[in-house]
Amino acid sequence: MVKPVLFQLVGYQNSGKTTTMYEVIHRLSTKGYKIVTIKHHGHGGKPDMVENKDSARHVNAGALASIIEGEGRVLLQAEKPNWSLAEQIHLASALSPDTILIEGHKHEVFPKGVLLRDEGDLHLLKELTNIKIILCRQPELANMLQRDLPYPVYSEVEGFYSWIIKYVETTVSCFNNANPSD
Repeated sequence: MVKPVLFQLVGYQNSGKTTTMYEVIHRLSTKGYKIVTIKHHGHGGKPDMVENKDSARHVNAGALASIIEGEGRVLLQAEKPNWSLAEQIHLASALSPDTILIEGHKHEVFPKGVLLRDEGDLHLLKELTNIKIILCRQPELANMLQRDLPYPVYSEVEGFYSWIIKYVETTVSCFNNANPSD
């Protein structure tokens, strides 16, 4: 099995993570890459589930998970007190993707792109690990950061998207070359 490329997009609410994820997914899938996403639901509480459908009823009755399939679409509803990111990655890996894009989970150790809204977010650069690239919404702040940081800093999204696409393509290629029998 080829190891999927893991890449995180992190930042605070309203930094552009979801829009950026959508664009990266779209560009990679257009090139034929198989992508699975994991999103941290950071708004408090559990994500919505259609409560009066059979799958929700199965979970509410005590099933660990309920899988529904119809016309090639699979829906998984699962319930337990806490799902670690490692468990979510394990589930996602079962689909044999080329890459797993993770939105959120900022304090995890995987390679990541950081989205900064303004100077108030700069403390993230000291708190986070494995930063590969930064998108800074303020051009003047991006210019200042470019002089001091060992990784690329962009203030425009096209360069940021292009860098991530190239990173994924290069890393997938390295994994495939390291595992030629897969």
